[in-house]
Amino acid sequence: MNETEESEMSARDSADDVKMTPRHGAAFSRRSLTPRSNHRSVNSGFKSPMLKPPLVKSSLCPEEEVRGLKKTLEALNSEIAELENEGFVVQELDQHIDLLHEYNDIKDIGQTLLGRLASLRGVTTRDLYSHFGLELDD
Repeated sequence: MNETEESEMSARDSADDVKMTPRHGAAFSRRSLTPRSNHRSVNSGFKSPMLKPPLVKSSLCPEEEVRGLKKTLEALNSEIAELENEGFVVQELDQHIDLLHEYNDIKDIGQTLLGRLASLRGVTTRDLYSHFGLELDD
């Protein structure tokens, strides 16, 4: 046999090996490709890890924890008193926060309108900012 015939024969032999149906017996052992575990049944219910929140156990006894929390409360109350002495008023801060929320909502609406207008005109929002005399940093 020449080299060409030998290579064709070996190619046919390997092709026959691929086409061969596996048979039970000593040459072929039947084993599952998926490892099995004896710990869980396939039909058992799903156990979500989110059902139980993790418990944080403190190394302190409850009395020590209460003392620590009271100490933290005193520190926060003294900090509030210092800020009030400096002229800060809680109601005024709440009003500033509400005004900031309102400003952000109005700004979001304005940006949405500019985006839609830019889309209708077929231009970029950057072009509209310059057209209306707006700063990009606003």
